[in-house]
Amino acid sequence: MGWSMPDATTLGTSAAAADALDVQDLDIAYRVRGRDRQVIRGVSFRIGRGETFGLVGESGCGKSTVALAVTRYLPSNGRVRAGAIRIAGEDALAMDAVALRRLRTRSISMVYQDPGRALNPSLRIGRQLAEVFEVAGVPAAERLDRAEAMLKRVRIVDAGRVMHRYPHELSGGMLQRVVIAMALAVDPTLLILDEPTTALDATVEAEVLDLIQQLRQEFGSSVLFIGHNLAVISRMCARVGVLYAGTLVEEGPTRQVFAAPRHPYTVGLLRCLPQAGLSKHETRLDTIPGFLPTSLAGLKGCVFADRCGLARDLCRQEEPPLIALPGGRFSRCHFHEEAPALPRATPPSPPKSTASRAALRPVLRAAEVSKTFGSALTPIRALHDISLELWPGETLGLVGESGSGKTTLAKLLLGLSAPDLNGVIELDGNKLAAAAVKRQPAELEALQIIFQNPDAALNRSQTIRRIMSRPMRKLGRYRGAALATKLTALMGHIRLAERYLPMRPRQLSGGLKQRVAIGRAFAGDPRVVVCDEPTSALDVSVQAAILNLLADLQAEQGVSYLFVSHDLRVVRYISDRIAVLYLGRLMEIGPAERVFGGPHHPYTESLLAAAAQTDSEGTRRLHGEIPSAMNPPSGCVFHTRCPRKIGAICETQEPALIQREGDHGIRCHLELDQMGRVAKAELEQL
Repeated sequence: MGWSMPDATTLGTSAAAADALDVQDLDIAYRVRGRDRQVIRGVSFRIGRGETFGLVGESGCGKSTVALAVTRYLPSNGRVRAGAIRIAGEDALAMDAVALRRLRTRSISMVYQDPGRALNPSLRIGRQLAEVFEVAGVPAAERLDRAEAMLKRVRIVDAGRVMHRYPHELSGGMLQRVVIAMALAVDPTLLILDEPTTALDATVEAEVLDLIQQLRQEFGSSVLFIGHNLAVISRMCARVGVLYAGTLVEEGPTRQVFAAPRHPYTVGLLRCLPQAGLSKHETRLDTIPGFLPTSLAGLKGCVFADRCGLARDLCRQEEPPLIALPGGRFSRCHFHEEAPALPRATPPSPPKSTASRAALRPVLRAAEVSKTFGSALTPIRALHDISLELWPGETLGLVGESGSGKTTLAKLLLGLSAPDLNGVIELDGNKLAAAAVKRQPAELEALQIIFQNPDAALNRSQTIRRIMSRPMRKLGRYRGAALATKLTALMGHIRLAERYLPMRPRQLSGGLKQRVAIGRAFAGDPRVVVCDEPTSALDVSVQAAILNLLADLQAEQGVSYLFVSHDLRVVRYISDRIAVLYLGRLMEIGPAERVFGGPHHPYTESLLAAAAQTDSEGTRRLHGEIPSAMNPPSGCVFHTRCPRKIGAICETQEPALIQREGDHGIRCHLELDQMGRVAKAELEQL
């Protein structure tokens, strides 16, 4: 992703005007089992008029708690014990109910991570947006007209028709635009964005971020941008604050902080990101050891000391002050000058792979696989003649926008959905039954899945021991002492201490729960594991640990992965080959270095440009929504959005998937020399 910054001269900050947000010495605690549990300690920062300030840190560091305190929406057991919060000069903590309602109506708005939860599923979009104007006192005759006008301002095409739809009828990108429209409808002084693009594809994310930038300048709003995607923060925010365990440990201009961090925690976060051009075969990602402290009560010294490779006795005895550095920067570290030399927590060299790369046949093969939903009168073809192979010990990355068919293909391979009659799916050269219930135990054991959300995938009422033991018993391979031995070995493989076995999922962090989900997938010694967005909801530190774990397990056991993701940075690091889907068609497939190095299919080029947040000449980013599979475009299905369309042939004739350079297949009418290539400098942003 791009690392471009807003120009300070365009921020419109007025020294004479009160700051949009001024937080001073904020101290917040939750009342848990009769005791105060301190979660925020002495946090101070300011956001000037028209400025965008980023707040980053791992889950549990207190980012959302700060946002809830600013809006006075803390849960009933939460309270601000000390400090001050001023919004446009007004004391938010001293407001009565009437003043607070006026503040929320006119001065402050919030956009949440999941737009689906922010909207009422039983009300049409127009009605919900009109409610914002109703609360603001707009006359009834004007509300719907202003609601439609607001949808047009957030670049929603056919806003009048969207007004009559329910939330479930809109895509994720459209829903996020609607929520942004609701937040900006009252022209707020301060807009709070809480992970607004986490669940979005690269193309939709790029559009939403562009929209936020344009509207921020148009409305003159200040923005508090909360996130764990450091590349997005770097693009959107002039300044950034790094929050750890409820304490602000570093603050300053974003470009300076990310280019030369001066706190070990910031250094650790940046090292967790996959670096441009490096793969799992060359290095392992660095990680941050240990876990967040469970409580700040009685904590002496630096809050990060227990996880810091530079920590000394002074760090554990005396809390460091927030030290002022040149350039308007601050660091809460006794040894901030040594921060760039923080020792690695993870050995850089990957273990040697035991997988054989000289296999005579693929472990998994799909040939002419299609999937049609609906009836004969209204068929919806979600997949169209997909053919691909997965070799032993290989990772095949599967990318594409939402609605491209990634999840449908994964379900077909797993037997959770049956393909059309002409399709063939083979395991080790043997044809698999279409439905999982008709497959043999050994075939079920060979194909497993890791889901995106471990909270939804794990039974909350069962212990970790039962969750991980059940596949071993169900598949009939382990009993008694053998099961206990296998379970102990599995816990070692996934780097999870045995003390967690009696616990239940609700007692574990997100990263630990994902390790349990991985362990369950590996409990039956699988040959192929489908990884369905396994790191998209994780912090960068946890993501790095999970990617390292998957790479190590693959090297040790020779398992193959089908890795489904919209994060191209992660896909580039973990994948050996990459397949690009669009509207159920395989548009490009080949070795990762060729797919990323180019020349690219125009769709792949657009995905890469969107992920890099670039829009340079000749590499135009993708705009608009993916067409409906109910009524796909004629000819090449991508021609309606293609920046390199060459004429009528694209509209009338569907191109074949042609091997252009060895095993690099591209479905396009263009010749190789007519295809684009995303610049190396732009790819290095991934």
